Amino acid sequence: MAVTISDIAKKAGVSQATVSRVLNNSGYVKQETREKILKIIKELNYTPSAIARSLSTNKTNTIGVIVPDINNPFFGEIIKGISEVADKHNLNIILCDTDERMEKELKALQLLKEQRIQGIIITPTSVEDEFNSEYLNTLENLGIPIVLVDGHVKYSTFNGVFVDNIKGAYEGVEAFIKAGHRKIAIITGRMNSKPAKDRLIGYKKALARNHIPIDEKYIFYGDYKQESGYDFTKHILKMEDRPTAIFVCSNMMTLGCIKALYEEKLSIPEDIAIIGFDRVDVLNIVGMNISFIDGPTIEMGRIGMEMLINALKNKKNRMINKITLIPKLVLKGSENYIKQ
Repeated sequence: MAVTISDIAKKAGVSQATVSRVLNNSGYVKQETREKILKIIKELNYTPSAIARSLSTNKTNTIGVIVPDINNPFFGEIIKGISEVADKHNLNIILCDTDERMEKELKALQLLKEQRIQGIIITPTSVEDEFNSEYLNTLENLGIPIVLVDGHVKYSTFNGVFVDNIKGAYEGVEAFIKAGHRKIAIITGRMNSKPAKDRLIGYKKALARNHIPIDEKYIFYGDYKQESGYDFTKHILKMEDRPTAIFVCSNMMTLGCIKALYEEKLSIPEDIAIIGFDRVDVLNIVGMNISFIDGPTIEMGRIGMEMLINALKNKKNRMINKITLIPKLVLKGSENYIKQ
């Protein structure tokens, strides 16, 4: 039979409230009484219920993490960074996956609220360029610290950690240009998200600064999913005046792009050059040397968690903190221009 606070109180000859104060380290208890209770707790091998404790203290040692696609290794690395810091501070994590659906995100927020979590780290599904007052109110009315990771909420004042997507895309496209390419296609991410918009800005900026006209027929609007990378690459390969290089704006779309090239029995970069945004570890495993923009994903998770911990410690003196990390261009040869 499970040991209860009542059992401990009876054996110690004190009230249940006194035992509760010792367990929660709150309120005054004589040192002699405290030591006696702790000794009995150890003897009875008592483990306090996290649920019961949350009901009595109105909070838990748990934080919520909400991501749009748990199957994407990009978010897996962010979660790894969050977990590393959370473990050091004895914090538990409840992880929610929204499948990039607003209704699932709102459901996740309600679930986390019911769990009395201390704070939330979230990559929002919200449409960045549209103001959604109901969504913003939902977040603000939670009454707990919120940290954004690689995603924005318009008009919000939440802390956040982001990547300089303009710089990353600019350097990737410029690497193509330095290799000799002039006809460079781009497969963008979902264009209602700021990262996708910024990567397109970086692409156009690199072309303009190198006096290369921007050709709309080489711009393909994807959605971060593998299928869009695959479909657009198939389309690109059928173009009469097809590009010599493709800048792919997400890891999953890069996989789709490579799948399409493999099916057409084309070689990289002999037939067409590729640079992807974000690392794809599986490509290294199979020996494919694909150049990429390396976003510091694990570091984003660590910094986001540290931001949340600081916010929890300084609730009264809240300062808005937004950090932008610089991605790194990793060239492995797939950007080269092999003239036919």
